[in-house]
Amino acid sequence: MPEILLQYEAEIWRSIGETFIMVGVAILAAILVGLPVGTLLYLCRKGHLLENKAVFSTVNLLVNTIRSFPFLLLVVFLIPFTRLIIGTAIGTAAATVPMAIIAIAHYSRLVEQSLLDVPKGIIEAAVSMGASVREVVFRFLYVESRSGLVLGLTTSTISFVSYSTIMGVVGGGGIGDFAIRYGYQQFQTELMMYMIVVMVILVQFIQFTGTTVSRMIDKR
Repeated sequence: MPEILLQYEAEIWRSIGETFIMVGVAILAAILVGLPVGTLLYLCRKGHLLENKAVFSTVNLLVNTIRSFPFLLLVVFLIPFTRLIIGTAIGTAAATVPMAIIAIAHYSRLVEQSLLDVPKGIIEAAVSMGASVREVVFRFLYVESRSGLVLGLTTSTISFVSYSTIMGVVGGGGIGDFAIRYGYQQFQTELMMYMIVVMVILVQFIQFTGTTVSRMIDKR
């Protein structure tokens, strides 16, 4: 291992851990909240099972508004809200709040798109057999779109890794923050390049895993 990495070994591992915390919370928020929100968008669209223009327009506007924010500005904008629910706007825990919010908006849109790819004939057949909305969602929609949902989560996760590099502005830490503070700002280009390599390897691993899982569960 190069001497410069040994010199900062403790800080490097801490920054990797901080990145995993932020990205992990974002993934959890995407699955637990983003998936239902995306499903709601799909169901409330015109011509779908729970058609409701008011609900669709409201949720759609909220998702679009969050997604249209440059992420750095969103982080700053959410500082009062973060302080309200976490008690502080500084640190890794505080950084998870904007990460979770952007994760929900990001993944919910991809969920909606994946569900829209499910042939309408399948849904019509399920309804004609007497399936309830819940049964249609869990036994047909999610089953038919599972490959797309996994790929969407993979794409989202890679975006979360990218977003995490910005969290240094609120003391969130992470690999990106370490690369900037110890590499760029201290003119240690070699150290910064090592951190970039770590990020590239992480993203490649996420993409490979997501693609492999998606291929395995795609029975079409």
